[in-house]
Amino acid sequence: MKKTDCKKIRLNKGDMDVYDFGEITLHAYKTNDPLSDEVFIVEKNGSGVVIESPCFYDNITELEDYIKNNKLNIEGVMISYHASGATFLKDTKKYATKHADDYGHSGGGKTLIDNFTNTFGDIFDNSIHTTTDFLENGSISIAGIDFDIVDTDEGFDIIIPQINSIYTHMLGHDCHSIVAGEKHADTLISILDGYLTNNFNLILTSHYTPEDLSDVKTKIEYLKTLKQIHKESKNAEDFKQNVINKFPNYSGLNYLDMTTNFFYIN
Repeated sequence: MKKTDCKKIRLNKGDMDVYDFGEITLHAYKTNDPLSDEVFIVEKNGSGVVIESPCFYDNITELEDYIKNNKLNIEGVMISYHASGATFLKDTKKYATKHADDYGHSGGGKTLIDNFTNTFGDIFDNSIHTTTDFLENGSISIAGIDFDIVDTDEGFDIIIPQINSIYTHMLGHDCHSIVAGEKHADTLISILDGYLTNNFNLILTSHYTPEDLSDVKTKIEYLKTLKQIHKESKNAEDFKQNVINKFPNYSGLNYLDMTTNFFYIN
């Protein structure tokens, strides 16, 4: 399936892309919030599982209305990388690994939530989801849908075998990513090579609309180019400018700042 093979629905604030895989339907919610968040609903026979949570109150209301209007029975919410927004489907089971739960409540995820609270104020729901069901690496079935849980440094990735797709934190073929040095770049390249080997239909991420294998190849080249620019640059300022010159239309300059710090300061 191509990433463009979907029905597009314009909502009040966000947009919904709906992919029909036959037995499974994927609802990809583009929040259009200040963080460019994405939330996914995997549906089978009217029941479903939500992956991640919107964290701005207007998006929470909008997505809950969409679920209600489409008569979707949500049997669980998987909270991997984005732990805030706990007013969303507050009476529904919340699934996370112990690692992801710790990251959201006391680790780097909690630090981000505190920063976003200071930045966005009352429009941002800084309440943190309480995990009701802990996940471990391996397979689980919810709402008749199979998921494979893969633990990561900050949360967990989710493989959805019945639609041959994977959810991870970031890809973004035309935006900068947080790359914590050359070893991290090599790790990311290895992971993305695995996506090619598995021939995934779609790559779902927290901050971008669904992408496909052509986007994976683009990202691999980006990471290889970052490493080369690092070798050829004199200092951090030179590195950042050389990356901007090479990728002039890329968004996410804040992520490039973080990458630069990782390459030259940490």
